[in-house]
Amino acid sequence: MNDDVRNIVLGVIAAGVSASLGWFVRTYLWKRKLRRKQTFFGLPENSESLLVVNRDPSSADLAVHRFDVFALLELSALIKDCGSHAQMITQDAAQQGFGERTEFCVGGPGSNRRMAAHIAAMLPGIRFNLAPEPGPDRAAFQIGGERYRLDPGVTEHVILARITTGQPDQSRPVFLFCGQRAITNQAATRYLARHHERLHRKYGTGTFVLLLKVVNSQAYGPDVVELVGDVTRAAQAPAPSVPEQISHRAS
Repeated sequence: MNDDVRNIVLGVIAAGVSASLGWFVRTYLWKRKLRRKQTFFGLPENSESLLVVNRDPSSADLAVHRFDVFALLELSALIKDCGSHAQMITQDAAQQGFGERTEFCVGGPGSNRRMAAHIAAMLPGIRFNLAPEPGPDRAAFQIGGERYRLDPGVTEHVILARITTGQPDQSRPVFLFCGQRAITNQAATRYLARHHERLHRKYGTGTFVLLLKVVNSQAYGPDVVELVGDVTRAAQAPAPSVPEQISHRAS
């Protein structure tokens, strides 16, 4: 074997080793990223999850608002990426206990009684104005001592929460997407899809409650979202009884 042939053979071998090593590294990193994603969402391979659908309060029929449908589609893609399966049920048919399966609950307490039950049981520091009468506080949130009003199409708010019981064996969280309008629910699901890695680094597999603001949805849809703040502590604390507090509590 002359030098030229030997150099060619060695080059082919080096290229093969390099390609194999690169494939191994990429596969390892992809699997590690997938495992982290599965852990955060509580969705191991072939597990079952629950999508709880609300109803459109503006319709007399048992309809789902189109923006809530978009939110459910985004969540379905997340679940599929984790290699898991989803069962979709309506808000009045969800009767399972907390933590049996990972749950994604979409819609405010006025259109989703399952959401109302979760808020009342686990986030008592959050109150909602569900009164139908028009006024500046219609559909407003109150979290602790702060009130967040709705300016339709301009400034809208949504709560994004990951809730667990805190038990060592509790690996099936409940995710809440509770907005002032349907488009904010979709904005929250999109925010979660984009930022779940950062949220996992910050909160691990624990509970968090974030307040998001959707900016100028009439022009930008659900894409421009700002983080108002982490309101976990205020949301979990019992709400103070003060005369000026919003009186229509989720129940």
